[in-house]
Amino acid sequence: MRKGEQTRAAILDAALELASRDGLEGLTIGLLAERMQMSKSGVFAHFGSREDLQVEVVREYHRRFEDEVFFPSLREARGLPRLRAMMNRWMEKRIQEVTTGCIYISGAVEYDDRAASAVREQLVHSVSMWREALLRAIRQSKDEGHLKPETDPHLMLFELYSFTLGLHHDARFLHLPEAVQLTRDALEKTIVSYQTPRASAGPGAGPEASAAASLTSQPTDSR
Repeated sequence: MRKGEQTRAAILDAALELASRDGLEGLTIGLLAERMQMSKSGVFAHFGSREDLQVEVVREYHRRFEDEVFFPSLREARGLPRLRAMMNRWMEKRIQEVTTGCIYISGAVEYDDRAASAVREQLVHSVSMWREALLRAIRQSKDEGHLKPETDPHLMLFELYSFTLGLHHDARFLHLPEAVQLTRDALEKTIVSYQTPRASAGPGAGPEASAAASLTSQPTDSR
């Protein structure tokens, strides 16, 4: 990369770290300039305004989220194997973010009742894209016969999504040591409850094998 691009990437790296720790509203040009040992005008030269910087931080977080969680999961077979991979990788990322912070969660708290803004719109867009990817994976699992015909994809999405939010709350805010295992157990119990006998009887698809293969293994990509 050219020097200007390298500087911009370094600024964005630092901004993402600060926003994860202090929230998007805690991200200021002054604080970032101090961290980078640059002038405020130097930072402004790469990101025209504070709002532009915040929007780009959300985009960068989403790009990394896709690279770590979504795209690798596409290597898994369509249906329940892919959905499990997505949940597994997402779970691993949530565990990492117990110490670093999550832009999606902190951003939702900061901007939930704000008037329309470019930052809020970008947050909603990014989160909605991930939810749509999960919903698509659930529907594909149903189409493949891995989930019961009466499965409500929106209800299943709500349950799976809620568990990961609960993990962040209980582990990061309440510091409950059992939060991770409880979340693993809740996710597995819910997925198994939706499985068809055929899926449960498949190789490695039974409750015990599924738990070992999906929620306790190394993350596998997602989308």
